[in-house]
Amino acid sequence: MPTSGVGAANSRVGQVANLRAIANRAGQAVGRLTRRVSNPPQVGNLPHRGACSQTGVTLLELLIVMTIVALLAGLSYPSVSSGIDSMRLRSAADRVASFLNVAMDRADRKQQVVEIRISPAENAIGARSADLSFDRKAEIPDSVRIASIDPPLVNGTESDAARRFLIYPGGTLPRIVIGLVSKDGRKRQVIIDPMTGMPRTEAQ
Repeated sequence: MPTSGVGAANSRVGQVANLRAIANRAGQAVGRLTRRVSNPPQVGNLPHRGACSQTGVTLLELLIVMTIVALLAGLSYPSVSSGIDSMRLRSAADRVASFLNVAMDRADRKQQVVEIRISPAENAIGARSADLSFDRKAEIPDSVRIASIDPPLVNGTESDAARRFLIYPGGTLPRIVIGLVSKDGRKRQVIIDPMTGMPRTEAQ
């Protein structure tokens, strides 16, 4: 086991060294291109044909620069895409928590029963009062979906069936856990804690 750990560490060091070497070659090639473009030959002092051919950019150098740029872009794209998906998941969870907080505040201020409807099949969360004076719907992006709802349903009920919870003014809040998942499999929960009475989000 220690030998394999040392081998993995050496492999990572080798990969870092290779990337640094590639970056250095790219910097040198770009530097040469920049110097040649910024210092063109003067019209009155044109060199002979043999010297003039050496001041241009060769096709090989251009291909090397384009290949290195494409390689660096390909290496950085997965991490950037993963970061964007993580931000979208966190933003969706915060939006759901804020929506639930508004519904609970409505029940407390207006002394009305508010129904919270969670539908995994429709990937939507809604809240409305008994007299329908309050009827709102939380917007969940397409890249995030509702994966689970706790407490679990009784046996024989479909997992994607719509769930309904009632919030009574001055009453004890039910414990609701809404599981959200992104396209890349990242998970996050929105939890209504009866003890604190406030929804919160946490990574799963």
